[in-house]
Amino acid sequence: MSFVLKKTGDFEYMTAENIAVRHAFTTRKGGKSRGIYSSLNLKINSDDDREAVRENYAIICGELGTSPERLVFSKQVHSDTVRVATEGDCHRELFSAVPYEADALVTAEKDLPLVIFVADCIPILLWDPEVPAIGAVHAGWRGTVMDIAGKAVSEMCRNFGSKPENIRAAVGQGIGFCCFETGREVPEAVRALLGAGAENYISPKGEEKYRVDLKGINRFLLEKRGLLPENIEVSGECTACGADKYWSHRATKGLRGVNGAFIII
Repeated sequence: MSFVLKKTGDFEYMTAENIAVRHAFTTRKGGKSRGIYSSLNLKINSDDDREAVRENYAIICGELGTSPERLVFSKQVHSDTVRVATEGDCHRELFSAVPYEADALVTAEKDLPLVIFVADCIPILLWDPEVPAIGAVHAGWRGTVMDIAGKAVSEMCRNFGSKPENIRAAVGQGIGFCCFETGREVPEAVRALLGAGAENYISPKGEEKYRVDLKGINRFLLEKRGLLPENIEVSGECTACGADKYWSHRATKGLRGVNGAFIII
């Protein structure tokens, strides 16, 4: 099994067997939020009760041995921007505005937790045990076709001296090929990126409708950057199919919280 369910009381999260540092892919289980945000909601800019959200962060941070004041996250905008995170990026006040935009974070600093948020988009955690260094990537379809995961790998190599063959990747729980139905825009962007190879990840579904395999594309792009196939784990879980376990934008029609992917050296 490549991903393992962990439980502490009602709190549930997933880990990847190929990443040995502290990390978690959260579920929607075991938090303090109520109503449409029940129960582990990590969405900051929502109308959820702020104290419940604070408690939710305290739960995951307690499990990972860190504190909410040390978390590093960003304003995600479906870009290919990779930020090299430092101590100065710690988000001291949970509900304050993040002063920068980025959809991937990388660092070689110890005890600096990187966090990205998803609710159908693909979360990817990276770990180089040799440097050591880590990365956290938010890969929606726009980020995927801009190769944001590959660019995060390149930034780890450029800034920290990582070698692709040493990097482990966990492509976490996100919308699957089974449920990611789109119009022409997405397959056209995939074809522009991959050429003839794009057809391995696209399936027509009725008139002007297609299914697209975002996880498979990200795996391919990571291998293209030099990661070894045996060092890449891909979750088989679909957030839309599993909307009782994970937050899914499609399944809830946007009335939802967010899942988080956390990693710490």
